[in-house]
Amino acid sequence: MRENKSVVLLSVGHACVDVYQGAVAALVPFFVAERAYSYAAVSGVVLAASVLSSVAQPVFGVLTDRWAMPWLLPVSTLLGGVGIALSGVSGSYAWTLVFVAVSGLGVAAYHPESARVARLACRGGHKGMGWFSLGGNLGFALAPLMVTAVVAGGGLRLSPLLVVPALVGSVLCLPVLKALERDGTARFGPAVTAEADDRVSFVMLSMAVICRSVVFVGLSTFISLYARQRVEGGAAAGTAALFVLYLGGAVGSVVGGSLAERWDRVVVSRWSYLATAVAVAGIVTVPGPVLYLFVALASAGLYVPFSLQVTLGQDYLPSRVGTAGGITLGLTVSAGGLAGPFIGKLADATSLRTALAPLVMMPVLSWLLFRTLPEPVAPRRHVTPPAEPSGGGAAAEAAGVTEGGAGRRRARRVRRGTR
Repeated sequence: MRENKSVVLLSVGHACVDVYQGAVAALVPFFVAERAYSYAAVSGVVLAASVLSSVAQPVFGVLTDRWAMPWLLPVSTLLGGVGIALSGVSGSYAWTLVFVAVSGLGVAAYHPESARVARLACRGGHKGMGWFSLGGNLGFALAPLMVTAVVAGGGLRLSPLLVVPALVGSVLCLPVLKALERDGTARFGPAVTAEADDRVSFVMLSMAVICRSVVFVGLSTFISLYARQRVEGGAAAGTAALFVLYLGGAVGSVVGGSLAERWDRVVVSRWSYLATAVAVAGIVTVPGPVLYLFVALASAGLYVPFSLQVTLGQDYLPSRVGTAGGITLGLTVSAGGLAGPFIGKLADATSLRTALAPLVMMPVLSWLLFRTLPEPVAPRRHVTPPAEPSGGGAAAEAAGVTEGGAGRRRARRVRRGTR
């Protein structure tokens, strides 16, 4: 199968999974309206999707470092969809938390293995990974439209219809997996590299990802309700704000991959976070329809580093790429979910505007942390194929010799903290 076709199928499949991450926040206004949940209660729903994911995603990353598990892609896609589809069926708050947590588990299982498969399919290029990330962000962007179209007219009882993207995504990934299996690529074991792990840089990167997560999950949870207040609109105003938030992320992912082909990933990410801080300040302070502009800018700024952070983490831990991918992708959502209830309680006690104001500092902290990071040299990975003869040696050389678009240009190491 051609590389471009594989990347497209994986990107669409990614959208069919991440639509369920976005669906959790998109369901918040309907939980408030139909079940009279408080801000703290709906924050708990977001937390339920995040806690299990935060624990499970790194575990799946460790497992994919030891064994290739391409079958996880269709199975986890279905699990993510079924959880959200059932979340509106029961009026019980406890069962709602359980179903949302099941969806979070499916999403957690999907990302480490899909990141591994996507990097093989796109030969490690930053642009290819950018397009793969774009798929996920488009899924986020479409979530409020999908949820509103299904639930607004008939209520939460129609939530089982939300399983449709999962059915589509589970089918779309099969041709890619079959093609990689035919080449022997999908069964490759752990990559062997002579590069040493830079654990200090990985920890600093993870802290920056946590700060980013708090901002994005905080905005995605409450921006719909906040926009209704700031622009004095109804449900459409809130849905539009959430759509802009997710769509801006889709644009940011593509831009980030392209910028990383010209400049170091660390430099691109650092300046993106600084711009994000300004945009989040605009969300908090500027009233009226211009709010949507700042939402778009903040989202794009948060997503320019998204795929870059995944490949940076893998290059900082070249011997544990699955673990690195699982942690960086897992923290992207889970850490913010843990902070969500505190934002909700503050909003209940004061106002949404007051509760969102501290988010301005989070991208500033990410910017400061990125100032300490070096640009890693893209490691040369020699992937060990399975023992049985399959003609996979050529595929191993094609897909696993180098990782990252930086491997196709002059790899350079930037001294820590010089930029």
